[in-house]
This record gives sequence, structure tokens and C-alpha cells, in this order.
Amino acid sequence: MRLAQAFDLNALRNELRLLYHGRSPGAERFQLMTLAIDLAIIAFFILTPVIRETSTFLWIDYSVAALLSLDIVARALASTNIPRHFLQVTTWIDLFILATLLLPASLSNLGFLRILRLWTVSQSGQLWRPLKRAGYESWRETGESIVNILTFLFLLTGFIYTFFFRSQGGLEGYIDALYFTVAAITTTGFGDIVLPGPWGKLTSIVAMITGITLFIRLAQALFRPFKVYYPCPECALQRHDPDAIHCKACGHRLAIPDDGTG
Repeated sequence: MRLAQAFDLNALRNELRLLYHGRSPGAERFQLMTLAIDLAIIAFFILTPVIRETSTFLWIDYSVAALLSLDIVARALASTNIPRHFLQVTTWIDLFILATLLLPASLSNLGFLRILRLWTVSQSGQLWRPLKRAGYESWRETGESIVNILTFLFLLTGFIYTFFFRSQGGLEGYIDALYFTVAAITTTGFGDIVLPGPWGKLTSIVAMITGITLFIRLAQALFRPFKVYYPCPECALQRHDPDAIHCKACGHRLAIPDDGTG
């Protein structure tokens, strides 16, 4: 009985590994489906302050919790090392997001951290597989910079709404929080909306400094010379010149495939 159970578990893990990491047409359809679900969940996280008071909010919240639970368990089973999988920062973030979904009343002040799911999806590579299959993997670094800016934008908007504008409630308060966040991270500083008190000033300072840093990283990604992604078999360096014959880090001879676009 135990051998049969172990065999069934191993078969399930192999099947999940093929679905999450395989390149077959069926696996690609599954990965696109999970990506679409993730993007819908992230949209729900962004809209949460606006729809929190609606009658369907808790129903959607617990439905998202069920989907996220299934994804966390499935990804763990699909990993080659389950203990190491649960030591990753992205896994801990997903577990925390799950806790805020299961306890929406108790952890309501931390709900703005749910948007970190966008960052974990980006870090897992799931967001960039369609680009790779389409031959645009060179845009991944730019895409990651954009995702970092968007994550910080909505993370800070949620924080400001929760601790400074929640009394206004609903859409108006969220728009004020978003407006202030955009003005702060772009250092525009119109001054028509300001955060009160010392904590408001400290929040503004963090927003401006971090915003400038993220925009500089985006500019670097946009204007950096074009590189191809090809892991060096010797030292695993990822980015190389399109015409590179040897790895510039270790000197190992490379065989970068020609995709016909150069």
C-alpha cells in the first residue's frame, strides 16, 4: 500500500513538473492559463480597496485563497527539492499573501502587501516564458524593471491608502493615494496633496528615493547594449554579446545559436 502511494505521489510530481516546466503544447497551454489566472488575481489585489465593501468581496477573497493554495502546493510538488522550495523568499511571500486572504479582517492593514505576488510571478520566470517562446527574451530585463516599478507603485499606493486615506474610503481615497504616489516617485511634487506629520514626510522621502532608483534601473535596461541570453556551461554567465565566441568571464568557448534575427 505504501509503495503504491509513493508511486502515485511520484507520478503526480512528475506530471506537475511537466505541466509547470515542460515545453509541450499541453504544458504551454497550462502555463498560459496559470499566468492569466495570476494576472486576474493581481488585478483583484489592486482593486481590493475599491471593492472591499461590496457584498461579493469575501466570496472572491476566499476563492482567490483556494486558487493560491492549490498553486503553492502544486509548485512545491513540482519542485525537485521541496524543503529548499519552502526556504525561498518568493514562497514565504506567497504564504504570507495566502494568510492575508484567509484572514482578511485580522490582517486588513497588511493587505497592501498582496501586490508582491506580481514580483513573485516575475521572479519565478512564469511571466517571461511567452517572451522566450516568441524570441524576445532580450526584453526580459526591461520587463523586470517595469514590473519592479509597478510593484513598488501599487505597494506604496496601498500603504498610503491604508494609513493615510482610508477614512475617505472607496474609490476617491484610493485615487488620492495613487495620485500622491505617482507625484512622489516621479519627484513632480505638485503639493496639492501631502501626507501629514513626520511619518508622512518619511514616507514621501522613501517614495522619491526609491522611485528615482527604479527609473534609473529602467533607463539602464532600455539603453544598455543588446545582449543575448545564453547560460555559459562553465560559469553560468547569462548575458553575452550576440557574436561572442568565448565567455568574457571564464573564457569558455560558446555555441550561441543563431535565431536568424541578427
